This record gives sequence, structure tokens and C-alpha cells, in this order.
Amino acid sequence: MILCTESVTQSLIQILNYYQLTVVSVENDAPIPGSYWGESEAGLIDNQLYIRPDTPLHSALHEACHFICMDPHRRDVLDTDAGGDFDEENAVCYLQILLSDHISTTHRQQMCADMDDWGYTFRLGSAQAWFESDAADAKSWLLRHQIIDHNDQITWQKRQ
Repeated sequence: MILCTESVTQSLIQILNYYQLTVVSVENDAPIPGSYWGESEAGLIDNQLYIRPDTPLHSALHEACHFICMDPHRRDVLDTDAGGDFDEENAVCYLQILLSDHISTTHRQQMCADMDDWGYTFRLGSAQAWFESDAADAKSWLLRHQIIDHNDQITWQKRQ
């Protein structure tokens, strides 16, 4: 499982800067502010993504993608629970897989494997099978909100 080591964190900072999302590193074993799941899972408050060196990358990207995909009103009052509906949750998962290709130490196959190991569940049994064969609704959602283009290229825009 890919963790938020120093090199991964540097890549996250560069990528998430496009979305005006600030990465805040928390000391080892300190509580992570805004963590919905607790323990080492990433947290969100306002426009800040909180991580520790033991935070899984999939968790950091998932929470970041919630920030990117939520509407501006929810973003304005964001504190721990990103909320959203089923369609948005699917879009978040799809986007986190796409964004993983922009992290220097990983790629989408590794992201899918880490998502499976954590316990994400998909109808086809794995994140990769879902992404490749059953995620048209998630892609359409991201297209409609101009977060990706028709070639699965990230526009570096958050939902408006």
C-alpha cells in the first residue's frame, strides 16, 4: 500500500495546488484533524487536507477528490464529513484513480489494488474491473461538471 511519504506528499502538494487545496502534514501518531474514518485516514476541514506519513495515498486522494467534486456551498462549510450522494461518490472514486497517475510513485493499477485492499466494494469485484468496464456513470458525472474531458484527461478544475 502506498503511504504519504515525503515524496508522495510533495506530489500531492503540487497536484492539489491546482484546486486550492492545501496539504497539511500532521506529526506521527498525532490525531488527524477532520478524519472521518479516524486512525491514519486523511482528514478534510475547509480547504485543508490533513495527512500523516502513515496515511494511505488512496485515502488522501479520496478525500481530495471529495473536495474537488463537491459543490461550492458544501466546500464552504466543509468539516470532516464530505457528504455527497451515490453518483458523486462514484465520481470521487473514478477521479482518484485518474489522479493517481500524476503521483510520482504510483499508477492507477496500484491505486485500484490499494482501494481493493482497504475494502472499497464494486459490483464487478474490484476497483480496476469497475473502472475499466462499469464506470460510465462516474465518467459522465465528471464530464458534466467539467472535471475531466472526453479523453479522461483532468481539466484541473473543481466543481462549480
